[in-house]
Amino acid sequence: MPTVHANNIDIAYNDQGSGDIPIVLVHGFPLDKGMWEPQVKALSGEFRIITPDLRGHGESQVTQGPYTMELLADDLNGFLDALNLQQVVLGGFSMGGYAVFSFYRKYPERVNSLMLLDTRPQPDSEDGKKGREDMAQLAEREGAGPIAERLIPRLLSPNTVANRQDVVNTVNAMITNCPVEGIAGDLRGMALRGDSSDLLSKINVPTLIVVGDQDAITPPAESQSMASIISNATLVEVSGAGHISNLENPDEFNQAIHDFLHHH
Repeated sequence: MPTVHANNIDIAYNDQGSGDIPIVLVHGFPLDKGMWEPQVKALSGEFRIITPDLRGHGESQVTQGPYTMELLADDLNGFLDALNLQQVVLGGFSMGGYAVFSFYRKYPERVNSLMLLDTRPQPDSEDGKKGREDMAQLAEREGAGPIAERLIPRLLSPNTVANRQDVVNTVNAMITNCPVEGIAGDLRGMALRGDSSDLLSKINVPTLIVVGDQDAITPPAESQSMASIISNATLVEVSGAGHISNLENPDEFNQAIHDFLHHH
């Protein structure tokens, strides 16, 4: 797996296909670049798809947290420099979307277009912040296993959990392989994130918003609201999918990305 040194850490990534404007897909918590396998397979015949592992995830370097969204944005900025990419189509899933908001605030000139995937602009509530800290401490105490047990029923639709053991296994493996420092670093970083709602009206690039129609973590109503504020937004609701819509219904998800990239 190729790695580059960026923002003082080693970042592992996958880079497949070719195209004028690369598509960079940023994974969520507590996953890794492997979540994008169906997208790489379906789209790299036509586009260049780059999927980095964030710090503390997959094969990238592990550092002590918190991983603030600004830090992750600076990692991505250094990553693009290291790959000599001026401008990209930037997509972020869930926490990856929070990092993408931060990136767009700091480095808008590098974004050709945006993909906001099962994500939302609001910060955590006070209860939410407390929940993050409780979960970080659970991970530090007992490892990634209990995190997977707690998260999988929330990350996936009931139908996926009941009938798609392959998807459950894929997600379980990503979570249980995630270093504990990465899990805690994400959680404490997400708890610290600010509100990106004010940014929505300033986004002036084509934006694709995708959400699972059964997403319980970043519900479709949040995506509908974003789509009504961002001036050049396309909204796609993926049927039968929970939060990890790209794995639960890859055909519809890939079609949405394919159509968006062809129109812009």
